[in-house]
Amino acid sequence: MHFTKDELSRNWPWLIGFSLSLIVLWLLSPILLPFVLGAGLAYLGDPIVDRLQTWKLSRTAGVTVVFVVLTLFGLVATLLIAPMLYKQFLTLLKALPEAVNWVQQTALPKLGLEVAEDMRLDAAALKKVVAENWQEAGSLAKTLWASVSKSSGVLLTLTANLLLIPVVTFYLLRDWDDLVAWVENILPRDNLPTVRRLARETDEVLGAFLRGQMSVMAVLSVFYTVGLWVVGLDLALLV
Repeated sequence: MHFTKDELSRNWPWLIGFSLSLIVLWLLSPILLPFVLGAGLAYLGDPIVDRLQTWKLSRTAGVTVVFVVLTLFGLVATLLIAPMLYKQFLTLLKALPEAVNWVQQTALPKLGLEVAEDMRLDAAALKKVVAENWQEAGSLAKTLWASVSKSSGVLLTLTANLLLIPVVTFYLLRDWDDLVAWVENILPRDNLPTVRRLARETDEVLGAFLRGQMSVMAVLSVFYTVGLWVVGLDLALLV
């Protein structure tokens, strides 16, 4: 975007204000993560709520429906996927020594590569260590939780941030159209058509990119997991 000298002379207060806003955001970055995540989720969910509004639902009802569906989906996914990931992680940990040995003894030589003796990993020793300690990996989550629990400040901050994200998302999503209208009202009238055009173009490109990438990631995740599971790979989900 190119500004002429006249435009710069008229809009310098806005440029200074924008620069100061960036500095304030940078200084407040440690506590802004829940708000940034909430704004991102609200931006992604706004088209869904708009579609529900065309079906004669109120804005609040549409946001509630989206939240209920996403919450149920998240709970089901967590209850189903988390135990499987945990089990496959333990399986990977147990199979790691054999994998290291195969890479050093079979895979690399077939590619014409040799690992120097002083750089080779001792697969036998690694296997012994894993055999002696892999069952203790089950207590890893408990150990991490105990460590976090000892620091009440860290625990409270983490809990507050996690609880704040859905709250911020809900209210931003409910008032998204009002926020957009408020931003339009504070913009200079002379620049409003240009800002609207740029914002519309940015929204189309950015929204399509983010939703497209998320859709591709979801489809490929399911495709690879099912495909690797069908061919008998024990670590299909983890991969």
